[in-house]
Amino acid sequence: MNLTLMAAFALALAGCTTTAAPKNEVETRWIGQQAGAFFAKFGPPAGDAAAGNATTYTWRGGHKTRTVPATYETLPDGKRGKLLTRARTEYLRCEVQLTVSGDYIIRGIRTIVDRPTAGGKSYCAEFLAGA
Repeated sequence: MNLTLMAAFALALAGCTTTAAPKNEVETRWIGQQAGAFFAKFGPPAGDAAAGNATTYTWRGGHKTRTVPATYETLPDGKRGKLLTRARTEYLRCEVQLTVSGDYIIRGIRTIVDRPTAGGKSYCAEFLAGA
């Protein structure tokens, strides 16, 4: 009896499938959502490719110019010392690939182009998940 019960449990467990847990904020926000909602919010995809019963869309956007100020050494008297890093301009953008199932649900999202921000988050996470 115990052996039969264990075999039934093993068969039931073998039939289960799991999905990968989201790895970042963008995946947490968008996996399982309608692709139409993503494209309505951020604009149309730059390209697409069919892959079996799914479609992979490439999306590019979030273009932004950010000025990063110069940093200086702080002297003991509170005054500004020598230049540590020059001021610079950064050009930010985000590019992701969305894997969308036949029912137009986002099943996967992979970041292709990204940059870290001053707060430690990636620009794509800030732009796509924070929206």
